[in-house]
Amino acid sequence: MDRRTLIKLLAAMSVSGCGTLNNTAKGLRVVVAGAGIIGASIAYHLAKSGAKVTIIDKQGPATHATGGSFAWINATWAKQPQHYHALTQSSVANWHGLQQDLNLDIRWQGSLEWYDSDKRTAKLVEQIAEQQAWGERARMVDTNELAELEPEVEFGNAKLAAFSENDGAIDPVVTTKKMLTAARAMGAKIQYPCELVDVSLKSGRLVEVTTSLGTIKADRLVLATGAELDAGKQFADFNIPQRSTPGIIVTTAPMPRLINRIISAPGAHLHQRNDGRIVIGEQAGVPQNEAHAQRLKNRPNRHPDKKIAMQHASRILDSSATFVPRISAATIDDVRIGWRPLPLDGHPVIGPSRARPDVYFAIMHSGVSLAPIVGQLAVHELANATVIKRLDEYRPGREFVRIKRY
Repeated sequence: MDRRTLIKLLAAMSVSGCGTLNNTAKGLRVVVAGAGIIGASIAYHLAKSGAKVTIIDKQGPATHATGGSFAWINATWAKQPQHYHALTQSSVANWHGLQQDLNLDIRWQGSLEWYDSDKRTAKLVEQIAEQQAWGERARMVDTNELAELEPEVEFGNAKLAAFSENDGAIDPVVTTKKMLTAARAMGAKIQYPCELVDVSLKSGRLVEVTTSLGTIKADRLVLATGAELDAGKQFADFNIPQRSTPGIIVTTAPMPRLINRIISAPGAHLHQRNDGRIVIGEQAGVPQNEAHAQRLKNRPNRHPDKKIAMQHASRILDSSATFVPRISAATIDDVRIGWRPLPLDGHPVIGPSRARPDVYFAIMHSGVSLAPIVGQLAVHELANATVIKRLDEYRPGREFVRIKRY
């Protein structure tokens, strides 16, 4: 059996294995703080396992990092080292099972990525060779094939691009709400706006959490709080070092089909959903100046007014028209500021706090890509009181070394 077949088989086993969770957590009371895509996945799998689940969010489902996500499902070259790439590969594969279970709208057409310098392109060739060695369906394609794959895209002077065939894209808000709806159908409660205020312990064990809407009896608390910097220290007595950064996501009104795949061009990311809306992310992030620093100090998800939002959207749209000329005719439908939850070393934080073992961390960038596998593995640990060695590299107690890959 070759590696690619083995990965697919393991992924299929993982997906089907969710069914074995039924009633394994019956009677376990769990509060999930954070109704983004990670919290929703954990809540869904917990409810499926028979746990008594309450999901809380201080604003509402998918209103923070998830709502401002580009929503690219991938296991690209940036997922380093190999253990992290393998975890992401499994999760990408597991999206297919979740898609069938919840009738999700996922566009599986792969991604194209290229650079405007020969030096960076040469490095990309090396990275794709490594991807292939790790079992990823990725290859370099030339200008002739690029024109066939994306006839509406201008590739400029690019002679080669990386084609990652496994990649997909979703609407993260719709997807998160579908997970929460499924969790509610299995008995989960969803409360918002509802802010986590405090935790109560007895003999070192969690007994209840206090929220802005009252107290909830709980055996476990899951912190799926994304880019909230102080949540770990406040509720788990354990600080997670983060370098959370903002990014602007622009969504157009529906358009005729212009883009078939996820486009990672020099300076811009684009993909077009099945409903015709085009999603644009700016690679460089927001401009670095004092005015923006003041506007962003309280971590808003929206610009202070429509005029400022449209100024940013127009700038990003103009930049994207370099690669997709016909996008210049687009009407802007939405502009969001997304705050990426990014632990200092770029890797997920998954597992119980050393100081408070009943408080479980689930904080990460690439939340869209990792949601299915994190939901499954975290619930196995929570429901069965087991320790999954595959998650050893992502524990809160590790040494956090600053590494910048994206």
